[in-house]
Amino acid sequence: MTGRIIKSIGGFFYVYVPDDGMYVCRAKGIFRKDNIRPVAGDLVEMTVTHEGDREGNIDKILPRKNFMIRPAVANIDQAIIVFAMADPAPNFPLEDKFLVTAESKGIECAVCFNKSDLASKEDRKRFKERFEKTGYPVIFTDALTGEGIEELFDILDGKTTTLAGPSGVGKSTLINLLCEKADMETGSVSRKIGRGRHTTRHSELFPIEKRPGSFILDTPGFTSLLLDGIEKENLETMFPEFEPYLGKCRFRGCSHIKEPGCAIREALSGGNINEERYVNYGHLYEELKNKKKY
Repeated sequence: MTGRIIKSIGGFFYVYVPDDGMYVCRAKGIFRKDNIRPVAGDLVEMTVTHEGDREGNIDKILPRKNFMIRPAVANIDQAIIVFAMADPAPNFPLEDKFLVTAESKGIECAVCFNKSDLASKEDRKRFKERFEKTGYPVIFTDALTGEGIEELFDILDGKTTTLAGPSGVGKSTLINLLCEKADMETGSVSRKIGRGRHTTRHSELFPIEKRPGSFILDTPGFTSLLLDGIEKENLETMFPEFEPYLGKCRFRGCSHIKEPGCAIREALSGGNINEERYVNYGHLYEELKNKKKY
């Protein structure tokens, strides 16, 4: 029978089979041999080993629409990158890095700023303008007041979405509001280190009862990402705001860093590209460039 992995804990995979329910499964050894690990979101073929105990074996992972290493999820329609307006302060280089990673996988994105009660009107304006030219939807949410929750419901409707971001930004709290059956541990931010405690230790898929056919994946918080499988020459295509200017530079193969006659830098000077985003593009380009040396 065919099902979908909802979560995996300690080598056990919880597989939901439509119209039949949940099975706790182990993965066959062939996956380890082929260096393949089933992840939340995977569609799998399984056999029942003990119907009474609802146990089974995963025999095959069906072809993935997409796959991300961190967070480890598969077959998602979109990603919502969640950062807090404050406590902890948003880490924009990390946010841009995740957006680039999602773009490289062909995954649609939206940006969510949670804890909006902690921000000024000026902060909201600056954060929204940062992504104005990207096409990414920007949502401001607050678990205490309910701000932005209905807007989130609309974005989630009919899709499988992963929530991703650092610890302590309120992902689990948002999921508790969006999914009535999610009984998740929420944690406070450690004042000593300025980061959240890792209250989510595995990726888990939850159905959204108010939007049938919609699912949301909660994932462990992260503080760093690796740009795996991305070439520096392709980085320009992963910044959507660059798209109108690509191919218009004076020189072919322009890196948009120092070359004269660069259409991207001209757009930056004209205020059509956000300066912070462009600076982070340069940092990521150098990171990919240096990566090739080792």
